[in-house]
Amino acid sequence: QVQIVESGGGLVQAGGSLRLSCVASHKWFNALTVGWFRQSPGNQRELVAAISRLGSTNYEDSVKGRFTISRDNLKKTVYLQMNSLKVEDTGTYYCNQNDASWPWGQGTQVTVSS
Repeated sequence: QVQIVESGGGLVQAGGSLRLSCVASHKWFNALTVGWFRQSPGNQRELVAAISRLGSTNYEDSVKGRFTISRDNLKKTVYLQMNSLKVEDTGTYYCNQNDASWPWGQGTQVTVSS
């Protein structure tokens, strides 16, 4: 059973930055494509960034050029560097395999104020 722990969220003003971290205990973490998902109030959870086992990345259009996903396979950790944050980036951020097949963690709350 995989355990996921997300951290790094907080309250930040628009234009600021945050770095999210996610530690996942999955046995095959190193071989999997992993992503960060965002759930904003009133909206469905959406995939905003993903990284393959070899480091190839994909981003949702609204975060391209502002967010950077990376991973450390030795630490079984995936990161999300978020720069130039906007109010619409507010939400709870979760990490998961890109097909969302893991149990969801508790997420980390990101609040961007204007």
